[in-house]
Amino acid sequence: MPMQVDDTGSGSKPGDAAALGAGVGARPAPAELPFADTYLPALLAQASELISGEFHRVVRAHGLSVPEWRVLATLSGGHTLTTGKLAQVSLTKGPTATRMLDRMEARGQVERLPDATDRRVTRVRITPEGQRTVSALIDLARAHEQRVLEPFGLQQAEALKATLRGMIEARRPRG
Repeated sequence: MPMQVDDTGSGSKPGDAAALGAGVGARPAPAELPFADTYLPALLAQASELISGEFHRVVRAHGLSVPEWRVLATLSGGHTLTTGKLAQVSLTKGPTATRMLDRMEARGQVERLPDATDRRVTRVRITPEGQRTVSALIDLARAHEQRVLEPFGLQQAEALKATLRGMIEARRPRG
């Protein structure tokens, strides 16, 4: 089976398959890989499961569920979002997100506020207690991310994250 190896570090641009794979060793040529190893949704799901799973054990050890972590990390720094947007980022359905926010509000981690322009909308922001809860986890998350991305280099890691943000924005439902 022919292998592709880019150990020269030259001739690749940020975002190239060779650039993203540089430093991680030899790999089969794309035409020889099974479909699931070339299909973007399958690759994203596998990467998410493996990388997120590592950190989610840390989150649970700190007494939060993964959706609660996602909410607090998103609101960290004083951002306010609607309950609908928080349901999106926490990957939960609206009613589940509402119950989760009820629990988080009862623990003093978030507070709900009326929207300034639309009485039907409720906004949520993190409290000082919620910020204390999530701050240490954010530091741990950054260290975890650095360990995961380090083999690929900063330029390729930033290119990958920019591409993923663009894909999310292009596919996210509006409204």
